[in-house]
Amino acid sequence: MGINSSKRLAAKCSFLSKDEQIIVSNSFKLASKNSDKIKEEEITKLWGSQMDARLLQYINNYLFGKGEMRSQTVELERYAELFVYCTRGTVDEKLKVLLQSLGRNDSESDDVPYILVKEYVESIVSSYMKIQKLVNKKQFKSWHSRGCFISPQNVQRLAESLAYQLASGDCITRRALEVWLQGSTIFGQLLLFVFTHLYSISHRDKTIQNERTNISQCTIEEPNTECSKTRSLVPFCKGLDLIPSFPSILDLSQLVFINAHLPQQYQLEWRFLFSSEIHGESFSTLIGRIVDQGPSVLVVEDRNGHMFGGFAPANWSLGPKFFGDDSSFLFTLAPRMRVFPSTGYNQHFQYLNLHQQTLPNGLAMGGQHNYCGLWLDQNYGVGHTSETCTTYSGYSQMSYSKEFNYRHLEVWGLGSPPPTPQERGERVGMSVLEGNQESKAMLKMAGRTIHSEGFKETEAPI
Repeated sequence: MGINSSKRLAAKCSFLSKDEQIIVSNSFKLASKNSDKIKEEEITKLWGSQMDARLLQYINNYLFGKGEMRSQTVELERYAELFVYCTRGTVDEKLKVLLQSLGRNDSESDDVPYILVKEYVESIVSSYMKIQKLVNKKQFKSWHSRGCFISPQNVQRLAESLAYQLASGDCITRRALEVWLQGSTIFGQLLLFVFTHLYSISHRDKTIQNERTNISQCTIEEPNTECSKTRSLVPFCKGLDLIPSFPSILDLSQLVFINAHLPQQYQLEWRFLFSSEIHGESFSTLIGRIVDQGPSVLVVEDRNGHMFGGFAPANWSLGPKFFGDDSSFLFTLAPRMRVFPSTGYNQHFQYLNLHQQTLPNGLAMGGQHNYCGLWLDQNYGVGHTSETCTTYSGYSQMSYSKEFNYRHLEVWGLGSPPPTPQERGERVGMSVLEGNQESKAMLKMAGRTIHSEGFKETEAPI
């Protein structure tokens, strides 16, 4: 089968775009050794080392069938179909892949055991993590070089978090699977990343190319398609240049889980702001490191091993009131991964205060004073998470016990830091009261004289 004949066959697949024809035809030539069909062992040789062994079996089930209906070879159209369905398919097409991968006929109405679906999801998550390590792009390397590894236990937790909405019974109806696939955008992103990588191996795997020099001429630069631009959900890790051996408490699965739920504009880069391992156990140091640093993620680990935290979309600033917006959410990482988005019931998203006699001193997200979704007291190492929280949907107590002591705290800024007052063109050196009109008004109401009123610092003569 010549090079051009493979492209002609791909061109006959009306469901492929021109860019996809290039990807699929090159991948097919590589796997089939320039023939017009692919054998199962050839799929195993090409993809086996790239993924979880369970996913390889699921893929072979889809391509070759199962049991008495199993075929010895697969042709290009079926091979191309798998790529399209997994990278940009409709709900029905993705459901077809899922069911046939599990050895089910997609026309059958029988329910599917939850445990089988969960294992299928886990095979995708596990393959995603394996590919991240194999490809070793800059984003992954920026974390892995700092001690952020891949924990099998957290791979399982991430998979369970993606499928838990299906866990209401032992078996799942076809309709429930359709609803789940429609709403599971994170699973769709992982699926897209995995299959884009598998079909693009012909563009980047130099070892295979060297072993098969007879088809090396068909390996081209990866086309500029939407698939090739797929984001990995792993952000760049910034701000650790001077801390080469920093041990983050996050692993890659936990990082992906949090990052996938962030607004898209904050998924590209995380900046290190604070760690109890580096900066010590000081609430004032924490405040100094996070105030005016833009949106951030807080991660806490209590002394019983529960991990949880929140996304704070607004600049942290000291004051007597709650602030923030409804893109805020809380999350848990261990013993299970869950996210709690805003309910819209109230606006109690962020609170930060210190050195106040009449107001609580500490950091809060959600709820109300003494009943916060997450509270970190000014007495460092002490906090609480309430049993319920009206600010966040589906919320349940995040720490092991309502009142807890924590052993680790990390805070990460998201995106580029906000501009400084000088960069914003603001006048530097204004008095404290000029920068705090609320405090100024309170003093006037109390009948207190503002001695600094009318006096401004003048520049020293040159």
